[in-house]
Amino acid sequence: MAKASAYNLHLVSDSSGETVNSIARACLVQYKETEVTEHFWSLVRTKGQIKRVVEGIKSDPGIVVFTLLDSRIRAYLEGACQNLGVPCVSVLDPVMQALQSYLKIKAGSEIGRQHMLDDEYFNRIDAMQYALQHDDGQALSTLKDADIILVGVSRTSKTPTCMYLANRGFRAGNIPLVPGFRLSDEVVAASRPLFVGLTREPKSLSDIRQNRLRIMKEDRSLEYADIDSVRLEVASSRRLFEKHSWPVIDVTRKSIEETAASIIQLFNEHRS
Repeated sequence: MAKASAYNLHLVSDSSGETVNSIARACLVQYKETEVTEHFWSLVRTKGQIKRVVEGIKSDPGIVVFTLLDSRIRAYLEGACQNLGVPCVSVLDPVMQALQSYLKIKAGSEIGRQHMLDDEYFNRIDAMQYALQHDDGQALSTLKDADIILVGVSRTSKTPTCMYLANRGFRAGNIPLVPGFRLSDEVVAASRPLFVGLTREPKSLSDIRQNRLRIMKEDRSLEYADIDSVRLEVASSRRLFEKHSWPVIDVTRKSIEETAASIIQLFNEHRS
Protein backbone atom coordinates (compact mmCIF):
# COMPACT_ATOMS: atom_id res chain seq x y z
CA MET A 1 0.00 0.00 0.00
CA ALA A 2 1.37 3.40 -0.96
CA LYS A 3 2.09 5.76 1.88
CA ALA A 4 -0.32 8.69 2.14
CA SER A 5 0.81 12.29 1.95
CA ALA A 6 2.06 14.12 5.03
CA TYR A 7 -0.32 16.44 6.86
CA ASN A 8 -0.12 19.07 9.59
CA LEU A 9 -2.34 18.87 12.66
CA HIS A 10 -2.59 21.86 15.01
CA LEU A 11 -3.79 21.11 18.55
CA VAL A 12 -4.80 24.29 20.36
CA SER A 13 -5.82 24.56 24.02
CA ASP A 14 -6.28 27.27 26.64
CA SER A 15 -5.17 24.78 29.32
CA SER A 16 -2.60 21.98 29.53
CA GLY A 17 -3.70 20.42 26.25
CA GLU A 18 -4.23 16.96 27.75
CA THR A 19 -7.82 16.67 26.50
CA VAL A 20 -7.23 17.66 22.89
CA ASN A 21 -4.00 15.64 22.74
CA SER A 22 -5.73 12.49 24.03
CA ILE A 23 -8.59 12.85 21.57
CA ALA A 24 -6.18 13.41 18.70
CA ARG A 25 -4.15 10.31 19.60
CA ALA A 26 -7.29 8.18 19.87
CA CYS A 27 -8.26 9.23 16.34
CA LEU A 28 -4.83 9.18 14.69
CA VAL A 29 -4.18 5.52 15.52
CA GLN A 30 -6.87 4.67 12.98
CA TYR A 31 -4.79 6.29 10.21
CA LYS A 32 -1.60 4.22 10.36
CA GLU A 33 -0.54 4.95 6.77
CA THR A 34 -0.87 8.71 7.17
CA GLU A 35 2.15 10.80 8.17
CA VAL A 36 1.02 13.54 10.51
CA THR A 37 3.12 16.36 11.96
CA GLU A 38 1.56 17.53 15.21
CA HIS A 39 1.88 21.14 16.36
CA PHE A 40 1.01 21.68 20.04
CA TRP A 41 -0.25 25.05 21.27
CA SER A 42 -1.14 25.04 24.97
CA LEU A 43 -2.10 27.76 27.50
CA VAL A 44 -3.43 29.97 24.70
CA ARG A 45 -5.37 32.64 26.58
CA THR A 46 -4.57 36.06 25.11
CA LYS A 47 -4.98 37.82 21.77
CA GLY A 48 -1.21 37.92 21.32
CA GLN A 49 -0.92 34.17 21.92
CA ILE A 50 -3.68 33.25 19.48
CA LYS A 51 -2.08 35.50 16.85
CA ARG A 52 1.14 33.49 17.18
CA VAL A 53 -0.89 30.30 16.77
CA VAL A 54 -2.46 31.65 13.58
CA GLU A 55 0.97 32.57 12.22
CA GLY A 56 2.05 29.00 12.89
CA ILE A 57 -1.00 27.67 11.04
CA LYS A 58 -0.19 29.97 8.10
CA SER A 59 3.36 28.59 7.97
CA ASP A 60 2.22 24.94 8.13
CA PRO A 61 -1.42 24.77 6.98
CA GLY A 62 -3.43 21.86 8.29
CA ILE A 63 -6.51 20.85 10.26
CA VAL A 64 -6.98 22.65 13.58
CA VAL A 65 -8.48 20.88 16.59
CA PHE A 66 -9.07 23.01 19.67
CA THR A 67 -10.46 23.34 23.18
CA LEU A 68 -10.98 27.06 23.82
CA LEU A 69 -13.57 28.52 26.19
CA ASP A 70 -12.98 32.26 25.72
CA SER A 71 -15.45 33.27 23.00
CA ARG A 72 -13.20 36.09 21.69
CA ILE A 73 -10.12 33.87 21.35
CA ARG A 74 -12.21 31.16 19.75
CA ALA A 75 -13.84 33.56 17.29
CA TYR A 76 -10.44 34.91 16.23
CA LEU A 77 -9.13 31.39 15.56
CA GLU A 78 -12.23 30.28 13.68
CA GLY A 79 -12.20 33.43 11.54
CA ALA A 80 -8.52 33.03 10.71
CA CYS A 81 -8.99 29.37 9.79
CA GLN A 82 -11.91 30.26 7.54
CA ASN A 83 -9.76 32.84 5.74
CA LEU A 84 -6.93 30.31 5.37
CA GLY A 85 -9.29 27.62 4.13
CA VAL A 86 -8.32 25.03 6.77
CA PRO A 87 -10.78 22.92 8.84
CA CYS A 88 -11.26 24.04 12.43
CA VAL A 89 -12.92 21.72 14.95
CA SER A 90 -13.96 22.25 18.58
CA VAL A 91 -13.88 18.79 20.18
CA LEU A 92 -15.91 19.81 23.25
CA ASP A 93 -18.88 21.35 21.42
CA PRO A 94 -21.01 18.19 20.87
CA VAL A 95 -20.74 17.12 24.52
CA MET A 96 -21.24 20.62 25.92
CA GLN A 97 -24.30 21.17 23.72
CA ALA A 98 -25.80 17.83 24.72
CA LEU A 99 -25.26 18.58 28.43
CA GLN A 100 -26.68 22.07 28.11
CA SER A 101 -29.75 20.77 26.30
CA TYR A 102 -30.35 18.00 28.83
CA LEU A 103 -29.55 19.95 32.00
CA LYS A 104 -31.20 23.18 30.82
CA ILE A 105 -28.23 25.06 32.27
CA LYS A 106 -25.79 27.26 30.39
CA ALA A 107 -22.21 26.04 30.70
CA GLY A 108 -19.61 28.14 32.50
CA SER A 109 -16.38 29.29 30.88
CA GLU A 110 -13.79 28.86 33.62
CA ILE A 111 -10.51 27.80 32.00
CA GLY A 112 -8.62 24.85 33.51
CA ARG A 113 -11.36 24.02 36.01
CA GLN A 114 -10.58 20.29 35.69
CA HIS A 115 -7.12 21.05 37.14
CA MET A 116 -8.30 22.91 40.24
CA LEU A 117 -6.40 22.26 43.48
CA ASP A 118 -9.42 20.79 45.22
CA ASP A 119 -9.88 17.76 47.51
CA GLU A 120 -9.95 15.40 44.54
CA TYR A 121 -6.61 16.74 43.31
CA PHE A 122 -4.93 16.28 46.70
CA ASN A 123 -6.45 12.80 47.02
CA ARG A 124 -4.74 11.89 43.74
CA ILE A 125 -1.42 13.26 45.00
CA ASP A 126 -1.83 11.25 48.21
CA ALA A 127 -2.60 8.13 46.16
CA MET A 128 0.54 8.64 44.06
CA GLN A 129 2.68 8.98 47.18
CA TYR A 130 1.08 5.80 48.54
CA ALA A 131 1.87 3.94 45.31
CA LEU A 132 5.52 5.03 45.47
CA GLN A 133 5.82 3.99 49.11
CA HIS A 134 4.22 0.59 48.45
CA ASP A 135 5.94 -0.27 45.20
CA ASP A 136 7.63 -3.62 44.70
CA GLY A 137 6.60 -5.09 48.07
CA GLN A 138 7.68 -2.14 50.24
CA ALA A 139 5.95 -1.12 53.49
CA LEU A 140 3.97 -4.36 53.80
CA SER A 141 2.80 -3.35 57.27
CA THR A 142 0.53 -0.63 55.84
CA LEU A 143 -0.41 -2.38 52.59
CA LYS A 144 -3.68 -3.45 54.20
CA ASP A 145 -4.88 0.15 53.84
CA ALA A 146 -4.68 -0.02 50.03
CA ASP A 147 -7.69 0.04 47.75
CA ILE A 148 -6.00 -2.30 45.29
CA ILE A 149 -3.04 -4.69 45.55
CA LEU A 150 -1.49 -6.04 42.36
CA VAL A 151 0.39 -9.32 42.56
CA GLY A 152 2.51 -10.83 39.81
CA VAL A 153 5.90 -12.02 38.65
CA SER A 154 8.55 -9.58 37.43
CA ARG A 155 7.74 -7.54 34.29
CA THR A 156 3.96 -7.81 34.38
CA SER A 157 3.53 -4.01 34.46
CA LYS A 158 2.66 -3.81 38.16
CA THR A 159 4.40 -0.50 38.88
CA PRO A 160 3.13 1.56 35.89
CA THR A 161 -0.37 0.19 36.42
CA CYS A 162 -0.26 1.25 40.09
CA MET A 163 0.87 4.75 39.10
CA TYR A 164 -1.91 5.03 36.54
CA LEU A 165 -4.46 3.89 39.13
CA ALA A 166 -3.03 6.42 41.60
CA ASN A 167 -3.56 9.18 39.07
CA ARG A 168 -7.21 8.11 39.05
CA GLY A 169 -7.30 8.43 42.85
CA PHE A 170 -6.88 4.77 43.88
CA ARG A 171 -4.40 3.81 46.61
CA ALA A 172 -2.57 0.94 44.94
CA GLY A 173 0.42 -1.15 45.96
CA ASN A 174 2.08 -4.15 44.38
CA ILE A 175 3.86 -7.31 45.45
CA PRO A 176 6.38 -9.06 43.20
CA LEU A 177 6.37 -12.84 43.09
CA VAL A 178 9.86 -14.31 42.94
CA PRO A 179 10.87 -17.98 43.25
CA GLY A 180 10.81 -19.01 46.90
CA PHE A 181 8.79 -15.94 48.00
CA ARG A 182 5.85 -16.50 50.33
CA LEU A 183 3.10 -13.97 50.92
CA SER A 184 2.60 -13.16 54.60
CA ASP A 185 -0.66 -14.31 56.17
CA GLU A 186 -1.28 -10.76 57.44
CA VAL A 187 -1.26 -9.29 53.94
CA VAL A 188 -3.40 -12.07 52.44
CA ALA A 189 -5.95 -11.71 55.26
CA ALA A 190 -6.52 -8.00 54.57
CA SER A 191 -10.21 -7.51 53.78
CA ARG A 192 -10.18 -3.92 52.51
CA PRO A 193 -8.01 -4.21 49.37
CA LEU A 194 -8.99 -5.83 46.11
CA PHE A 195 -6.23 -8.30 45.16
CA VAL A 196 -5.66 -8.70 41.43
CA GLY A 197 -3.22 -11.14 39.86
CA LEU A 198 -1.33 -9.96 36.77
CA THR A 199 0.14 -12.46 34.36
CA ARG A 200 1.70 -12.56 30.90
CA GLU A 201 2.34 -15.22 28.28
CA PRO A 202 5.69 -16.92 29.08
CA LYS A 203 7.24 -16.31 25.64
CA SER A 204 6.36 -12.61 25.77
CA LEU A 205 7.60 -12.38 29.36
CA SER A 206 10.89 -14.09 28.49
CA ASP A 207 11.46 -11.72 25.56
CA ILE A 208 10.79 -8.65 27.74
CA ARG A 209 13.18 -9.88 30.44
CA GLN A 210 15.92 -10.63 27.92
CA ASN A 211 15.53 -7.17 26.44
CA ARG A 212 15.70 -5.58 29.89
CA LEU A 213 18.86 -7.49 30.77
CA ARG A 214 20.41 -6.37 27.49
CA ILE A 215 19.48 -2.70 27.90
CA MET A 216 20.30 -2.41 31.60
CA LYS A 217 23.40 -4.64 31.27
CA GLU A 218 22.24 -6.43 34.39
CA ASP A 219 24.10 -9.47 35.66
CA ARG A 220 21.24 -11.69 36.78
CA SER A 221 20.86 -15.43 36.84
CA LEU A 222 20.15 -16.86 33.40
CA GLU A 223 16.99 -18.39 34.87
CA TYR A 224 15.43 -14.91 35.06
CA ALA A 225 14.78 -14.88 31.30
CA ASP A 226 14.99 -18.61 30.53
CA ILE A 227 11.72 -19.65 28.88
CA ASP A 228 11.37 -22.88 30.89
CA SER A 229 11.99 -21.07 34.19
CA VAL A 230 9.55 -18.34 33.18
CA ARG A 231 6.86 -20.94 32.42
CA LEU A 232 7.31 -22.39 35.91
CA GLU A 233 7.04 -18.90 37.48
CA VAL A 234 3.86 -18.08 35.57
CA ALA A 235 2.30 -21.44 36.42
CA SER A 236 3.18 -20.99 40.10
CA SER A 237 1.68 -17.50 40.17
CA ARG A 238 -1.53 -18.76 38.59
CA ARG A 239 -1.81 -21.47 41.25
CA LEU A 240 -1.45 -18.78 43.92
CA PHE A 241 -4.17 -16.62 42.32
CA GLU A 242 -6.48 -19.63 42.09
CA LYS A 243 -5.79 -20.61 45.70
CA HIS A 244 -6.96 -17.21 46.95
CA SER A 245 -9.72 -16.81 44.31
CA TRP A 246 -8.15 -13.56 43.07
CA PRO A 247 -9.26 -12.24 39.68
CA VAL A 248 -6.54 -12.55 37.04
CA ILE A 249 -5.71 -10.22 34.17
CA ASP A 250 -3.43 -11.29 31.31
CA VAL A 251 -1.54 -8.15 30.32
CA THR A 252 0.19 -9.68 27.26
CA ARG A 253 -1.76 -7.68 24.70
CA LYS A 254 -3.16 -4.98 26.96
CA SER A 255 -2.05 -1.40 27.38
CA ILE A 256 -1.65 0.03 30.88
CA GLU A 257 -4.88 1.98 30.36
CA GLU A 258 -6.83 -1.14 29.37
CA THR A 259 -5.46 -3.11 32.32
CA ALA A 260 -6.34 -0.28 34.71
CA ALA A 261 -9.85 -0.01 33.27
CA SER A 262 -10.43 -3.72 33.92
CA ILE A 263 -9.09 -3.35 37.47
CA ILE A 264 -11.33 -0.36 38.20
CA GLN A 265 -14.33 -2.32 36.98
CA LEU A 266 -13.37 -5.20 39.28
CA PHE A 267 -12.86 -2.74 42.16
CA ASN A 268 -16.33 -1.25 41.72
CA GLU A 269 -17.84 -4.74 41.78
CA HIS A 270 -15.70 -5.59 44.82
CA ARG A 271 -16.92 -2.54 46.77
CA SER A 272 -20.54 -2.94 45.79
